[in-house]
Amino acid sequence: MVDDLDRLNTSEIRDIFRLVRLTANFPNIVYLLAFDRGRVEAALAEQGIPGRDYLEKILQVGLDIPIVPVNMLTTQVLHAIDRALSDIDNKGPFDEGSWPDMFMEVIRPLVRNMRDVRRYAAAIHGSVQALEGRIALTDVLALEAIRVFLPDVFGQLSSALDALTTTSDPGYRSSNTGEVLKQQVNALLQAAGPRAEIVRALIERAFPAAQRHIGGSHFGDDWKRQWLRDRRVAHEDIFRFYLERVIGEKLQTFADAEQAWAEMGDATGFATFLRSLDSSRLRDVIGSLEIHEDEFRPEQVVPASAVLLNLSPELPEAQGGMFDFGSRFVVKRVVYRLVRSLKSPEAIEGAVREILPNVEYLSCKLDLISIVGHREGRGHKLVSESAASDLEKQWREEVRKAGETQLSRDKEVLRILLTTKTESLPEEPLLGVPQYSDMTLALLRSARGEVVSQAMGTRSVRKSPRLAWDQLIEIFGDEQILRTRIEELKAAQPAAGPELMALADRYLSGWRPKRFEDDE
Repeated sequence: MVDDLDRLNTSEIRDIFRLVRLTANFPNIVYLLAFDRGRVEAALAEQGIPGRDYLEKILQVGLDIPIVPVNMLTTQVLHAIDRALSDIDNKGPFDEGSWPDMFMEVIRPLVRNMRDVRRYAAAIHGSVQALEGRIALTDVLALEAIRVFLPDVFGQLSSALDALTTTSDPGYRSSNTGEVLKQQVNALLQAAGPRAEIVRALIERAFPAAQRHIGGSHFGDDWKRQWLRDRRVAHEDIFRFYLERVIGEKLQTFADAEQAWAEMGDATGFATFLRSLDSSRLRDVIGSLEIHEDEFRPEQVVPASAVLLNLSPELPEAQGGMFDFGSRFVVKRVVYRLVRSLKSPEAIEGAVREILPNVEYLSCKLDLISIVGHREGRGHKLVSESAASDLEKQWREEVRKAGETQLSRDKEVLRILLTTKTESLPEEPLLGVPQYSDMTLALLRSARGEVVSQAMGTRSVRKSPRLAWDQLIEIFGDEQILRTRIEELKAAQPAAGPELMALADRYLSGWRPKRFEDDE
């Protein structure tokens, strides 16, 4: 028995048939030859003699293997996929709605025979197992078909990553970037040759952002959150992971956020997981929780909000340049989306009243009350106006009762006291500032800020320290009192940074920053 004769080169095919011709008449010898007829006939052809005539002189019986029916081959492919993935526990998210189209338009047209079925099954088993469920299964199965059966196209996918994943923007039609991206997509279609329609179907089904390059719809940035949450290769970080098999920083942040979201209903588990993360990444992980906004559940609101608000003062500030809003802003965005998910003002008020006793810092309590309240510029009016007013009044009363220790350890003590003083009603008691050096030091630290500037034509960002001097005067009621408190603090030799005290001395000497100018 000799199989796969068609895989030999022309001279080797001729040698095999010479051997058969010379030995076929030996007793008790029967040759069973398996080959592709067209390929062998072409190899045996000579000038004036068709290869088929030569072949018929050698073969006594010819048997043609019947073509596998289309339906049967389709069934075999599906069964092969099931068998290949049966022992893999984490296959990744599977979208039953998109699977039939992806299979019939991308995978099935590339499979021609049972050999292709076996090749494809072997390929998907290794890839799905290696990816460990981090990418949507439907996308993986489609891309593996391209990798196995259209290697020229697959080889160009990495260079077309931007074209396949870049979403539309308002200036797309007038920009040269759009034309460059379209050329990358056209290169993929050209590499596919006669199978360009299969690649076109892959783009339509797996890469919605690229549909505009082939006459389809436009997709904006607002779709990226869903693609990332569904682990679709339509998102650039997911697609890059599929191609490179290396988890990038953004994808790792998303994975951590996904695990954090699963813990949000349990305050202890949620806090433990977040605190287990590297502090430099914690802010980004918390920010990525917004991706799951549509999946927030009522039982997550109270424990998760309390944990996030308590973590807020501990988060390091990222060096994000002059347009960075700060870590507190990131936390407030997530908390806002959590409480908003309850919909009803009554339910939100109940949740806020349940959250507040579990929040450690007065400034963080103020953040929550401000989010749901009606104050211009900071409130989202999630509760009734009377409820918001009552929550604010109760918070101000808590501030007046707070001791020096509780106030001085809050990084936002200046904001706490200033808000209490300026927003108190006439019938409320006056606010007194504790006359202790630790309190003065805490207020100076809280009043320190930075003016961030960037000169034209340079990427360099400059930061200049400032003190909220006018606000400090308002808290103490008189500039002379403020000066006295600072002098008393200096005499007490506080454990403060020399830069802070030098900045305070600068203000005491009469220096004031001019608008739009730096310290120089």
